[in-house]
Amino acid sequence: MKEYSFAYGSGSLTIPLDEKWVKEELIGNDIPALPDLRAAIRKSVEEPIGCPPLRECVHGDQTAVLVVSDMSRFWMRQDLVIPHLVEYLLADCGLSPENVTILVANGTHPGGSEAELRKLVTDAVFEQVRVVNHDCRGEDLITLGTTSFGTEVAVNGLAVRADLCICLGAATYHVMAGFGGGRKSILPGISGERTIRQNHALSLDPERLRTNPLVGNGRTKDNPLNLDMIEAAGMMRNLFMVNLVVNAWEKHCAIFSGHYLSSWERACREVERVYQVPVRERADVIVAGCGGYPRDMSLYQGTKAIDNVESGLKPGGTLILVIEAREGGGPAEYFGWSRDLIDGTIEKRLREAFTVAGYIFFLNCEQAKRYRVILLSGIDPADTAPMGIECYPDVETLLEHVELERKSITVIPNAGTVVPVVTG
Repeated sequence: MKEYSFAYGSGSLTIPLDEKWVKEELIGNDIPALPDLRAAIRKSVEEPIGCPPLRECVHGDQTAVLVVSDMSRFWMRQDLVIPHLVEYLLADCGLSPENVTILVANGTHPGGSEAELRKLVTDAVFEQVRVVNHDCRGEDLITLGTTSFGTEVAVNGLAVRADLCICLGAATYHVMAGFGGGRKSILPGISGERTIRQNHALSLDPERLRTNPLVGNGRTKDNPLNLDMIEAAGMMRNLFMVNLVVNAWEKHCAIFSGHYLSSWERACREVERVYQVPVRERADVIVAGCGGYPRDMSLYQGTKAIDNVESGLKPGGTLILVIEAREGGGPAEYFGWSRDLIDGTIEKRLREAFTVAGYIFFLNCEQAKRYRVILLSGIDPADTAPMGIECYPDVETLLEHVELERKSITVIPNAGTVVPVVTG
């Protein structure tokens, strides 16, 4: 037996597995971190892709809004990047602190407290420039137009009115949009609630109750959700993107800045190089960890790990996910969708009142039909039972309920940054 370690919330735990059946432990590709983050940021904004250098895009007495991700994406460690960007805007672009605003792209998430905002941007930056939570239900939304998919695009007025809107995000795999980052800073990041719902509803197949077959991890071509987001971002006249890529240990390994589309597309290609790990064949069992807090803060956030690793699991296989989920399902409504699932009204409600949390709940139910999904978690098993997901509070109890003998096992400690690709 060998003890395999997994991050769990703010700590860790181990699971004993018979090495005889463990075929592979996928740690991630050995991509080095950037040796000098400040220098890399400056080089990226001075030599951007598809547009002039940042100092030529905004200067003097002009205004800049820096859009950053909320605490649910803190794994990208934008707190290490933001001070350098703010320094560049003030020292190299010549902006005054009162003309720089940091806007937190909460999407439909509630805005963070002052303590959370200080953690996101650092105390020094919080004291230097204005930091504002985006409110998707706020009054300061400006309608920019309607996409070809029928989405009415309303965006935070601070970003629209600014001379330059700089979006800082991380490109990573995303089960609905193909990849995160880039245009997602605008939609859903700083868009109105109706705009976000219209866009995310494209995740459903218009013909029957299932996920739209055109959406999925790494899928961007013909993906209506992605194309709609791109159209929405294209309505902004003043965008400059800074796209981060992190390695398997969640250290910054690449930065691509510039044009809202071309710089992000370059970042996505790098994500494929960094995250994709070749495997010879699919496994009977995958034991995966989310990577600890904040990736495993809730099922809503943590089950993104399932999206990444299911490419390496046999149909009908077993997926064991290590996820603390200290916030339970996440949004209060997440487990509330169980009532519609049990009553048989989930399709009607999703069609008429689509929410992101509702879709993620539905997606997790779809996954539980394809595989045996087992959680090692503090979640109440009664909450996941209607979804077809098993939940056990400790390693010993879990191992009593799963048969691993003579099953090929793949171990993935950090499924947030590993995507198995079958090459055999």
